[in-house]
Amino acid sequence: MDPVIVVGAGPVGLTLALALARQEVPSVVLDEGPGKDEPRPARTVVLREDTAALQERLTGVALGDHGVRWAGWRSLRRKQVMSEVDFTEADRAAPLHIAQHVLTAALRAAVADEPLVRMAVDSRLDAIEQDRSGITAHTRGPKGTWWRGSYLVGCDGPRSTVRKLLDIRFPGRTAVERHAVAALRAELPWEGQALLHRMPPWRQSGPSAGEVTARPLPDGVWRLDWLLPPGKDLVTPEILVARIRETLAGWTDGTTPPYDLLDTGVHTVHHRLARRWRAGRVFLAGDAAHLLGALGTQGLDEGLRDADNLAWKLAPAWHHGHHEALLDSYQTERRAVVAARLRAADQVLPGLRGGGGLRHIVPGAARGHDALLTDGHLGRGPLGAPGAYAGSPLAPRDLEGEIPVDTAPGAPVTDVRVTAEDGSFVRLRDRLGRGALLVVLIAPGTGVWDRKHWVSAGVMPRLAAAVTALPHRAELLVAEEYPGAPAHSVLLVRPDGHLVTALSGVRPADLYAAAEVAVGGAVEERAQAASSAR
Repeated sequence: MDPVIVVGAGPVGLTLALALARQEVPSVVLDEGPGKDEPRPARTVVLREDTAALQERLTGVALGDHGVRWAGWRSLRRKQVMSEVDFTEADRAAPLHIAQHVLTAALRAAVADEPLVRMAVDSRLDAIEQDRSGITAHTRGPKGTWWRGSYLVGCDGPRSTVRKLLDIRFPGRTAVERHAVAALRAELPWEGQALLHRMPPWRQSGPSAGEVTARPLPDGVWRLDWLLPPGKDLVTPEILVARIRETLAGWTDGTTPPYDLLDTGVHTVHHRLARRWRAGRVFLAGDAAHLLGALGTQGLDEGLRDADNLAWKLAPAWHHGHHEALLDSYQTERRAVVAARLRAADQVLPGLRGGGGLRHIVPGAARGHDALLTDGHLGRGPLGAPGAYAGSPLAPRDLEGEIPVDTAPGAPVTDVRVTAEDGSFVRLRDRLGRGALLVVLIAPGTGVWDRKHWVSAGVMPRLAAAVTALPHRAELLVAEEYPGAPAHSVLLVRPDGHLVTALSGVRPADLYAAAEVAVGGAVEERAQAASSAR
């Protein structure tokens, strides 16, 4: 079987290649560059807890050692603190802030050690041909050649060649927001904490007053972002230095403290969504499929979720043959989630950026606006929370034994400690991304006993037999507890960490039906039956 062709060697493309390799699927990554990235301290990414965990699983690198997990978050308006979040509390997950070139370097190092991934540098795609059995792609460059693959995934950014070759429209809005960006080394009053400051008192009132965000990086480095007024006015070095000095002085004692300017730039946010994310054996992911990022939302975080979602669906298709329903569900699930995020941002953007508006009339409007922005930056609410796939064709319906838990069906599961089949204690997220469904029994008290004492007792033998009979490879795990789950309930989790269902006790028929739908089997059968009826 030919490898999967991944076009683009950014974080999304490299993540997809590594995720496929974990499921024993070979790939070739077409990199139009020389195979290394120029360090840009001002180009950074914020990863939510589960996407940071995904990157650590794939790279084997503790990314917290190379970035900063925020100790807290503070939102200010003029001189008033509007909200504070303390991430040192046990139930709060801190985002990870890391320079993008550092993250990419960790992914490249992991790829270099992975025999199932082949890198092809200086290889720019210029043609794609599809047939019933695979893909043929041509690259130009010093070693221009034809490549044969089983599938092709365009992870080649906002100007995607793959998308253009497929003639897929990419409608949306241009320059939704613009930010001046600087990376600098300085001592600020909020060590390890991120800050959103709206209407800072040292700025003049009006549309240019804007806001400034400060996010910490290792070694005393900070990334600062200033929201720019609408328009295309140039941000000269003199203007940016003046803004830096003004901001640092405003945050300290009125005098600009010493600082070392490392990097600058202007970040323009566009909102776009590709009409299609799949065309036969070709898929789009990351910025090739969507652009978002206004109001604190993070585009790369969604791109990494694209790769995680697509990898476990390509793997069974590669190993066992083309599976239309499972492959179609990638676009259905991921496009709907990103579209909802874009709609949410577009709905609140006029109120947040439109000057006076209702905030002078409606009591509490300003505080509500700050709460919305905080949600976007911290990965909460409609602007920032990871999407759920409740409406997916892979979501089972009408299960007699289904019960509610704190995680909604289709949403990412909470990371808890579990006992693996070999008796070792691991985190639930450590078992994701291997292509297997996870079946988790909630059994209080098992953590204090050796596995040999309870593996053959109670409901375990019946559950183990049910797991063995499932239509897809599955791993049986045991947890002491799970938020909102009663004792002896059973959770079914997808390979990408989204909850399929929670069942009351061991119900083999419901478990089998849920697993069959989750891997597209029942969907495929329904589609074939409908086709035969026509």
